[in-house]
Amino acid sequence: MAAARVQLLLSGHPESVSFAQSVCGRLGAGPGLGPWPTHCGLKRGQLLLSNKPFPGASVKLPLQRPPFCPFAALDQQPRPPGTELPTNRGVDLGVAIILQSSDQTVLLTRRTRTLRVSPNLWVPPGGHVELDEELLDGGLRELWEESGLQLPQDQFSWVPLGLWESAYPPRLSWGLPKYHHIILYLLVVSQKSQQQLQAQIQPNPSEVSAFMWLGPEVAAAVAATEDGTQAPRHLSQDLPPSVLAVELEDDGGARPLALPMSTLLRTTPTTTESTERVSTGTKFALRLWLQHLER
Repeated sequence: MAAARVQLLLSGHPESVSFAQSVCGRLGAGPGLGPWPTHCGLKRGQLLLSNKPFPGASVKLPLQRPPFCPFAALDQQPRPPGTELPTNRGVDLGVAIILQSSDQTVLLTRRTRTLRVSPNLWVPPGGHVELDEELLDGGLRELWEESGLQLPQDQFSWVPLGLWESAYPPRLSWGLPKYHHIILYLLVVSQKSQQQLQAQIQPNPSEVSAFMWLGPEVAAAVAATEDGTQAPRHLSQDLPPSVLAVELEDDGGARPLALPMSTLLRTTPTTTESTERVSTGTKFALRLWLQHLER
């Protein structure tokens, strides 16, 4: 097995997490929706997690999973024949950047339809962290690779927001999970305005098909559409019918796109399809961002 990217401190020493195990479950998550406070050691290319304080823990973050997490479901029910999951793989580590402009908007990108994992989803820039990378450096590298934005070290501040247990496919009704990640969301606050940052964006068309900036009001509405709940929360009647985005064209150009608000408020479908929507983890990250703004 490759070097463990996510380890748990449960009985005084680090333990690897098998691909098939729920990280939230191993840390003692109950049947509720969470999130669960988790003590974190942020190492180069690795995460060390515990439900109790430990020497070297640098921060305590909320850890969350979707209500329909397939690993939680597999933990709670007998596995029928043919549902064997890999035993020689661990849980992977990803970092996503919630980039905030000086005028308090955040950047989301739409993944292309041709990507193998999570196509056509709106997410913040992010991806895998290399084993020898600092977590912030890995997130900033992914930001640059996907959006073309490079942030000078003296022109931003940052803080870790939270952790998300991610699976793809995201529901058992779509099939057995093939990918299992813990996503670390980092808030990066730029000293530049949305207009200044937008002028510098050069999206990578192999990964990004569109991008947009969300302000707090729209972000709150998107974050309130909690996937898996029985009834939608109350949404403001003052929401605009659409949000302005920028869509890439086949010839390398770009055009403005009026993205319907209804698209941003969609939840995860129960059947396999690449419906355009905001990912469940991104909604969690937007809630954390809004909480941070209120401090």
